[in-house]
Amino acid sequence: MPSQIFPTSNRSLDSAVSTSSAAFIRPKEDENDPSVSLLDHSAPSFRDMSLKPPLPRASSFTTSRNKPSRPRHSFNQKRRRRAASQDSFPCVSDHSDTAIRSSFGRDVAAETFLLTRLGFKLLGYLGVGYKWISRFLALSCYALLLFPGFIQVGYYYFFSSQIRRSIVYGDKPRNRLDLYLPKNSSGPKPVVAFITGGAWIIGYKAWGTLLGQQLSERDIIVACIDYRNFPQGTISDMIADSSQGIAFVCNNIAEYGGDPNRIYLMGQSAGAHIAACVIVEQAIKEAGEGESTSWSLSQIKTYFGLSGGYNLFNLVEHFHSRGLYRSIFLSIMEGEESLKRFSPEVMIQDPNIGNANSLLPPVVLFHGTGDYSIPSDASKTFAETLQKVGVTAESIMYEGKTHTDVFLQDPMRGGKDDMFEDLVGYIHAGDAEARARDAVAPPRRRLVPECMLKLAHSVSPF
Repeated sequence: MPSQIFPTSNRSLDSAVSTSSAAFIRPKEDENDPSVSLLDHSAPSFRDMSLKPPLPRASSFTTSRNKPSRPRHSFNQKRRRRAASQDSFPCVSDHSDTAIRSSFGRDVAAETFLLTRLGFKLLGYLGVGYKWISRFLALSCYALLLFPGFIQVGYYYFFSSQIRRSIVYGDKPRNRLDLYLPKNSSGPKPVVAFITGGAWIIGYKAWGTLLGQQLSERDIIVACIDYRNFPQGTISDMIADSSQGIAFVCNNIAEYGGDPNRIYLMGQSAGAHIAACVIVEQAIKEAGEGESTSWSLSQIKTYFGLSGGYNLFNLVEHFHSRGLYRSIFLSIMEGEESLKRFSPEVMIQDPNIGNANSLLPPVVLFHGTGDYSIPSDASKTFAETLQKVGVTAESIMYEGKTHTDVFLQDPMRGGKDDMFEDLVGYIHAGDAEARARDAVAPPRRRLVPECMLKLAHSVSPF
């Protein structure tokens, strides 16, 4: 039963996570590495956000025991230091190479640990009944079939010089983002701020690697924004993190070659819902009197929603039937009484929000008609509701495409991808030179054989 699976408090889950985290032994010098420290869920900062940030890296070398050194050894110690310094200079490059390899190894270990923990966390919430055993087996087959593509994408993520990983945008856990930069650095580039999906439980910025790689090849900068997941945070925390990440992009992207006047917002699956909540909440703030904000909706040219759900009242029972149990989902959404607040389709119809709808950017919603994780009607009805309240909006359906077809299988297939071409077409709509380059762009490389993609489509649990 869901009530038996769902933890009665976050405290019990934190203890379980801290136990599993204890198996991951980090070198002492990594204690203040932002890309690694966010993994340590046993740290008090995940529970007490008021704690001060850790001391700088250098401080770890000055916090040793306060016992005075024995005078009789001081002369020998100085001799050893002098001898070591005489031999150290010729080996600077060797030490540098070793440090780089060590840092890379730690990055890989940290990312692998995080992905493994996220997977087990999801399984812990969904339970171990017959339904989820069968779904886990389907997921395993699905991942195995796409494994050749995952290997290539993972290699790009860790080795590409065009990615700036784990840029800090806030002081909360997982307030990091990855930037995917085009090789051509001439002139300011359009920017896509992307919020990944993951059922509000296993979202992670690296899920946007394939999209980031392919858009950067078309001279578009992509910022993949990470955010706290449940139970580390609830939906309001996810919205706050995403909004802060968007603010960082709007205010700082020019330093990375981005055009602050051509910023687009995009979300996929749960990320599409979070992003839609962000822009509706931001519109309400800007429409109110005396509200101070760190960014403005006027900086967002268009919002793209991919395979998202925007009316939670219509999705509670659907998710429950698919294993995201009602008790868990309502805990993520902060209770049944909060469903209206976090349903963008419902909120924009509320007469109490004043002229907030007039501040919303144009909205384009992509969805596959074969999506059974979130039915495509979710995008259709949201677009229609937006149009009724005066917002420029449209929905684009892809016949027979599932939840993962439009985001994983089709991009890994290579060649022409309808959703990708539509997205690039909107971003480059006002740039004739970019459109000309798109017309002669080489076809994308295939990452997975067609037979394996078709099998993945048939066994996908999403």
